[in-house]
Amino acid sequence: MSIITAVETFDIRFPTSRDLDGSDAMNPDPDYSAAYLIIGTDAGDGHEGHGFVFTIGRGNEVEAAAIDALRPHILGKNAEELLADMGTTWKLLAHDSQLRWLGPEKGVMHMAIGAVINALWDLKAKRAGLPLWDLLAGLSPEEIVALVDFRYLSDALTPEEALEILRKAEPGRAERRARLLAEGYAGYTTTPGWLGYSDQKLTRLAKEAVADGFGQIKLKVGASLEDDLRRVRVAREAVGPNIKIAVDANQRWDVQDAIEWMGHLAPYDIAWIEEPTSPDDILGHAAIARGVAPIPVATGEHVHNRVMFKQLLQAQSLEVLQIDAARVGGVNENIAILLLAAKFGVRVCPHAGGVGLCEAVQHLSMFDFIAVSADKDGRMIEFVDHLHEHFITPVDVHDGCYWPPSAPGAGAEMHRNTLAAYSYPDGVEWSATSAADGSFELVPEFPLKEAAADA
Repeated sequence: MSIITAVETFDIRFPTSRDLDGSDAMNPDPDYSAAYLIIGTDAGDGHEGHGFVFTIGRGNEVEAAAIDALRPHILGKNAEELLADMGTTWKLLAHDSQLRWLGPEKGVMHMAIGAVINALWDLKAKRAGLPLWDLLAGLSPEEIVALVDFRYLSDALTPEEALEILRKAEPGRAERRARLLAEGYAGYTTTPGWLGYSDQKLTRLAKEAVADGFGQIKLKVGASLEDDLRRVRVAREAVGPNIKIAVDANQRWDVQDAIEWMGHLAPYDIAWIEEPTSPDDILGHAAIARGVAPIPVATGEHVHNRVMFKQLLQAQSLEVLQIDAARVGGVNENIAILLLAAKFGVRVCPHAGGVGLCEAVQHLSMFDFIAVSADKDGRMIEFVDHLHEHFITPVDVHDGCYWPPSAPGAGAEMHRNTLAAYSYPDGVEWSATSAADGSFELVPEFPLKEAAADA
């Protein structure tokens, strides 16, 4: 028996706003950040569980404090008991009667629960000597169903239906695992498309993306129709007619604005419109989906929980479902969402635009292909070429594909020197910048038209 003896938290921030990496119509100056935790035990095997919540700077300390608030639920507990029944462990955290009041099952506290759950899965996978995708894909249908909280879902997906989906996929698991190892899993890249980049930088990075084998790029839109038309035209000229271009408004528009704006962009053969309006507006997304058809609507990175995903699917509000490894209640809830997507026949293309999200979410897509949907046609994982060097097991992305990690764990573990250097506000990377005082700086509505010179 081993006991959980430590839950360390860190406020980690990267000054990506300096080069406008990550900039979009709603977030012009993001500093990619992680409220990060490490779970330690007295097992003596050297294994730790690592997890995080992705944020974009200010407020990251609030998320770290939320993780701290969960410490009493696991500190001093039997690690084997927690890891042996992760379905019950999820409920231990998510069903806390007082913490639920802060959501329920949404927002800062729910994301903190997801970070703790993901860290426990990281520990479980390391103890098993397997990458998380392989550990999950080896579970029986009954074991997978036991991970899911079906409360609030049974009108759309019952445990029996979930078992049927998983049992149907079970016979081909070994063949699909071999295919995954041989073929990889398709990616698409947002690296060229940040809204603060100049046209020259967009062009250069778009051409590099094509040369790197990506079949789709994504551009941020929504601040200026004139600028969007120019930038989409520049991108189309750079990549040619056979590369897909998706666009992402990051919640910028009202419903009618979205429909009208996309009418102007439609001639450029848009692969999907992502987050066209508030992520909470389920019926608004449905109206936009009807209004912009046949352009698909994609959303999910800011959807709070499995219940909202259920309603988005019931209302036919999306055609591309975008899970996020650090938004909902961790691996367990994302498995519920993957099962919902399989039930409704909707493809899953995860969001991964943020520090560590590529490393984390690849495991979920690979598990989905092997054990749930049995399909990767038309499915892609987002890729951004930022900050991977800070991880013990950075993603392996080449020839336009993610290649399955072989290292045990969930991919979330950062180097210790990164944790020291980028801790806010005292790490050396922050003590060297004027942003270290943490002052709130008012930013103009959108000052990025030509803000970033070509690097």
